[in-house]
Amino acid sequence: MPAFLIQAETLPLLDQPLHFVEANAYPFPMNKRRVLFVCTHNSARSQMAEGMLRAWGGDEFEAFSAGTEATGIKPETIQVMDEIGIDISGQRSKTIDEFHGQEFEWFITVCDEAQKNCPVLPGVEEMAHWSIEDPSAASGTPEERVEAFRRVRDRIRNRLRLFILAGGRADLPTPEPTVLG
Repeated sequence: MPAFLIQAETLPLLDQPLHFVEANAYPFPMNKRRVLFVCTHNSARSQMAEGMLRAWGGDEFEAFSAGTEATGIKPETIQVMDEIGIDISGQRSKTIDEFHGQEFEWFITVCDEAQKNCPVLPGVEEMAHWSIEDPSAASGTPEERVEAFRRVRDRIRNRLRLFILAGGRADLPTPEPTVLG
């Protein structure tokens, strides 16, 4: 393969493969964009988002997750992520307090409760809210519960697809990194 071409690998679960592109045709940022995903317990949704962005974000993103409280990662979360080839068993549940004083370009809440408890974060220009149901609240048989985690995983995957494509574009305006209060 000529030196001026790089091969962009197909991201897992994308409908369309990516193609060869010239190395300088798509200007990626030199520094990784730091993203913090927040939900209430840091046990499912935010953990999934962190794991997916770590796996698929390449050199464009550095992913983290936290909760308004930390309760441990649900076994179903680890199971459904493993089903798509992402091992998050080394991740741990953390509170948002662990990240005070650190710089982030994106702050994304993935549950309504976290948005209510953290509606404004000082200094963060890029905030998003993804209202995603809590799979931990699902009832039924163990298989029905796991299916709820799969549905949530797939919703997060679909949102991250767009986020990676748009958020990784260096030719779009980028906010300056800011420090969490």
